[in-house]
Amino acid sequence: MKFLVIGLGSMGKRRIRCLKSLGYDDITGYDPREDRRLETQKLYQVKTLDKLHNSVCSRFDVHIISVPPDCHLEYMKTAVDLGIPAFVEASVLLDGLEELDSMAKSRKVLIAPSCTLRFHPAVKIIKKLIKSEQYGKFTNFSYHSGQYLPDWHPWEKVTEYYVSNPSTGGAREIVPFELTWIVDLIGFPAEVTGLFGRTMDVGAEITDTYAVALKFSQGFGTMLVDVVARHATRNLILNMEKGQIAWRWDDPHVKVFDAASGEWVLFAYQVSPGYDGYNKNIIEEMYIEELGSFIGAVNGREIYPNTLADDIAVLKQLIQAETSNPPRLEK
Repeated sequence: MKFLVIGLGSMGKRRIRCLKSLGYDDITGYDPREDRRLETQKLYQVKTLDKLHNSVCSRFDVHIISVPPDCHLEYMKTAVDLGIPAFVEASVLLDGLEELDSMAKSRKVLIAPSCTLRFHPAVKIIKKLIKSEQYGKFTNFSYHSGQYLPDWHPWEKVTEYYVSNPSTGGAREIVPFELTWIVDLIGFPAEVTGLFGRTMDVGAEITDTYAVALKFSQGFGTMLVDVVARHATRNLILNMEKGQIAWRWDDPHVKVFDAASGEWVLFAYQVSPGYDGYNKNIIEEMYIEELGSFIGAVNGREIYPNTLADDIAVLKQLIQAETSNPPRLEK
C-alpha cells in the first residue's frame, strides 16, 4: 500500500512512526514547511512533497490527514472526490462535516476519524468491566483531564500552532477527544450543560477550562477539561451499583472496589515508555493499534470503531455545552 501523510507536524510524524511499526515503508509526506520536510526525511527516511494537487494525491492508496483541525475538511474532500480512504485526526469543527459525511457515504469512501483513547489498555479494561455488568449498572462518574498547554510542544510557542486559535484551542479540542471514548463506554448523554472560560495566561487568549455536566438515560457524569494543570492528569472515578472503578493514567492498572467483598481488585496492564519529548503516559501502542485498525478496515478485515457520524454527534455535545451558558471566569 502507498501512504500519503498530509501534514508533518507532531502528529504527522507520529503517524509515520506508526506506519513503520506496522511494517509499511511506502510512505510519502507532504508539508509546505521545509524544516518539517527535512526533519521528516532525516528521522524516517521517507520521501516528501512541498506541493499537492489532485493528480499527485490520486497516486496513493491511502491518505493520512494530520493537518490542523481547521484544514481537515479540505483534505477529506479531496480524498472523497478521488475515492481514496482517509484517516483523519480527531474533529474539532462541525462546519461542513455533515455534508462531507453524506458525500462519503454515497460514494462508499471510508473516512476514519481518530479515537485514540479507545485503544488505550485501561479504557479497554474499563469498557469490558462495564459491559459485563459484573458490578451492576453505571450510576455516575467524575473525570478530570488536565494538561498544561505550553508543555504540549515545548519546542515552539503556543502562538505558533493551532491550539492558540479560539475555535481549535487546546481545551476546546480535548473536550470531544475525551467524549469520544466516554460515550463508547456509557452511550450519548441526553442532556449536556457546561461552564467554560479563561482562568490564566497559557500563552494565548483562548478558553482554558471546561466544566461539563452530562445526564444519561441512567446516571450522571461530570467532566473537567483544562490546559492549566501543571501536572498532566487523567483521573476517572466511575460508580456502579456494586462497585467503583478508579483509573489514574499515572498508574499501570485499573482499580475496582468490589462492594461484595469490600476489597479493591487491580487489573494491571503493561505499556512501553512514551516517545522522547512527550509525557511518559502518552503511549505509542494506542496510536499504532488505532492506525492498524484503520488499515484493517481499508482491507475489509475489520470495522473501524469510529465514524464521521460519531464525531459529528460528539461535536454537537460540545456545542450544546458551550451554548448552555455564556463564557465566564474571564481574567
